[in-house]
Amino acid sequence: MNPNEVIIVNNQDEVLGYMSKLEAHEKGVLHRAISVFVFTSNFEWLVQKRADHKYHSGGLWSNTSCTHPMKGESSIDAARRRLTEEMGLDVNLKKAFTFQYTASLDNNLIEKELDHIFVGQSNVPPIINKEEVVAYRYINTVSLAEELKMHPEHFTEWFRLLFDRVRQEIEKGF
Repeated sequence: MNPNEVIIVNNQDEVLGYMSKLEAHEKGVLHRAISVFVFTSNFEWLVQKRADHKYHSGGLWSNTSCTHPMKGESSIDAARRRLTEEMGLDVNLKKAFTFQYTASLDNNLIEKELDHIFVGQSNVPPIINKEEVVAYRYINTVSLAEELKMHPEHFTEWFRLLFDRVRQEIEKGF
């Protein structure tokens, strides 16, 4: 398993091959991704601020954790792995939905992902990996919606695109 490689997929999430993570983002090739959203029992969002040195979207606020599954790794295993690596959390996760998007990023990169979205609930404070995450906070949905409206540039592209859909999912309950 190579953490610098992504799984190239078609629109039906069928594996077409493998490519370096950087090349996939330079060329805008569709690949499999994972986004995890953790909430407290009061439905506050646990968001993280990405490390400044990330090759894209550094220093921006985003969902609890995200990654790309490695060759041979299931989506749920990738979600659990990365949540532990970034936030030091072991949370029971549930697959919420799959979301495909394309977005232009900093450093002339293109995010073209088939993103598997997982949600979970925990009141345990994270123990962040400072190589990946510089800060975290809990925020209620109303305040987060207002902040996204007033300062969208403070958030990752995928978080902005996913916010309303994830909000709908948590309002249904999980």
